[in-house]
Amino acid sequence: MNIAVHYLVGAKIIDGQVVATNVKSHLIKDIEELGKNRICPSLATVLVGDDTASTTYINSKQKAAADIGIKTQDHRLTCSTSQTELIELIELLNQDSSVHGILVQLPLPSHIDEFLIINKINPLKDVDGLTPFNVGMLFNGRALLKPCTPSGIIELLDFYKINVKSMDTVIVNRSNLVGKPISLLLLARDATVTICHSKSKNLTDLLRRADLIITAVGNRNKFTLTGNMIRDKCIVIDVGITRHLGKISGDADFDSIKEKASWVTPVPGGVGPMTIAMLLNNTVTAAKSLCSLSTEGS
Repeated sequence: MNIAVHYLVGAKIIDGQVVATNVKSHLIKDIEELGKNRICPSLATVLVGDDTASTTYINSKQKAAADIGIKTQDHRLTCSTSQTELIELIELLNQDSSVHGILVQLPLPSHIDEFLIINKINPLKDVDGLTPFNVGMLFNGRALLKPCTPSGIIELLDFYKINVKSMDTVIVNRSNLVGKPISLLLLARDATVTICHSKSKNLTDLLRRADLIITAVGNRNKFTLTGNMIRDKCIVIDVGITRHLGKISGDADFDSIKEKASWVTPVPGGVGPMTIAMLLNNTVTAAKSLCSLSTEGS
């Protein structure tokens, strides 16, 4: 397999588009094999309200799924939808044997308890990997369905043969979506991990000692990673997405980072495509698992 590597002045680009395409090509073959047994992976997405960013994300996920042959169900509910009504929909999707993956787009309106809703999803259909069951399995190194962005980061590192063993790693994010799960995945690969956040002291000192930095703040007014904050040959994985100076940017000041880093992800085109690719991967994985269980139980 030829690995696409693009060079900047000092850094090599970790190209998420290339890796995502590779993941999808393997998934298409898996879907064709499932089709021989009359199984078609199916993803149900649930969007509550009309948040512009959430609508864009759902549209892109629906399209990406359809493009590789995954069936989709698109459930769009008004912002006045009650918690009870949302739970009733999730329970219907849990019981629908033709649905293999359920994704509830976050954030939810303030009157709905996100933790409660996530906990209502059948863990075997939890393609976001966020149910307490799947989080516990991740903690024990046995998760079948893992959070999409963290597993996408691991896929990028694997594709470019970047071995994180013994690397001093700093993660600037402590969320359930990114910071916590990626820390577990990196620990499982023998990296030394430090999680930082808005209350961390001496952040710049920690960053300057890091071999690998994963940043996912998404607000340039609160945090910008610049070239003088990293060591030479550091690897930078930029998960942040924000609008800066009229264009989509990440947490990193790309022009200064590229002078010192050994590897860097661009924004857009880095981690973003991988998040969707791993959602599709989880959907196919869930279909395989559920259909295997169905066969065993027949």
